[in-house]
Amino acid sequence: MRTRPPRTQAHRSARKATTGLTAVAAALAAAVVVALPQPAAAADSAPVGFGAGTTGGGSASAVTVSTLDAFKTAVSGSAAKVVKVNGLIPLSGQVDVGSNTTVLGVGSSSGFTGGGLRLKKVSNVVLRNLNLSKPVSTDAITVQASTKVWIDHNSLSSDRTHGKDYYDGLLDVTHGSDYVTVSWNTFKDHYKGSLVGHSDSNASEDTGHLRVTYHHNWFDNVNSRIPSLRFGTGHFYDNYVVGAETAVHSRMGAQMLVENNVFRSTTVAVTTSRDSDEDGYANLTGNDLGGAATEISRVGTFTKAPYAYTAEPASSVVASVTAGAGAGKI
Repeated sequence: MRTRPPRTQAHRSARKATTGLTAVAAALAAAVVVALPQPAAAADSAPVGFGAGTTGGGSASAVTVSTLDAFKTAVSGSAAKVVKVNGLIPLSGQVDVGSNTTVLGVGSSSGFTGGGLRLKKVSNVVLRNLNLSKPVSTDAITVQASTKVWIDHNSLSSDRTHGKDYYDGLLDVTHGSDYVTVSWNTFKDHYKGSLVGHSDSNASEDTGHLRVTYHHNWFDNVNSRIPSLRFGTGHFYDNYVVGAETAVHSRMGAQMLVENNVFRSTTVAVTTSRDSDEDGYANLTGNDLGGAATEISRVGTFTKAPYAYTAEPASSVVASVTAGAGAGKI
């Protein structure tokens, strides 16, 4: 654990007041029972985690598109729909996706480049098997004021040859969005991976929301925000992180459960105390830190996820994730 600068008397008093809570939370975390391993390259038939119950377009008849105009038309509106994307479609900015929609890439190389997809004030959306690359001045995926979202088996990437603000995030979840699962994706060659909660001043909209599960994702050469979470509740398990400066960041009172992950060539695996904003909370259990530091100022109350899931041990995570994450694996 890194040595931190001296805190004010107010900080010291707050930490003393939470000593009892910290001890209880640590004991509960130690009591978590790890379930049997999940098979390598497994493809879930439904989302596991906070996004459970998301069905997208369900059994609606699929329409296949290969142009941007056709895609925009196909994903609009709130009727149940399944839209298959065939080929790599260039776009600028973002395309809005309507409620009750499944967007599914065809094969291993279909998706979008140059821009991204936005889920704004919608519900029940599935994005799977897509390549989303180099989203200039925007996010590859934005989830804003939306609920019930499953983002699964996608490949998201840019490059690190431009400055950190040339591209925005790969996946941002903001404005009180809720019940989201992010599973079996690759995040590659990017500065700002995944931001949950966009602002320190948005407590009134975000508190009690922003519940997000990340599992079996591969973050490769992503500098930070893996994820960065404000106000909400995050479960980060069975992920593989390589080459990060700062990976998991819990801030502004957020609660994070960080379970059975593997970190390699990473400076700080988990922090609750960076920047000038309020600290968050984090419980760590079963992780392979690979020599990375942790900066845990507050251990919180989120010690066990409120849903059924299978967490494989850290010893098998690298094999599972490298075999199964990303587009072309389902």
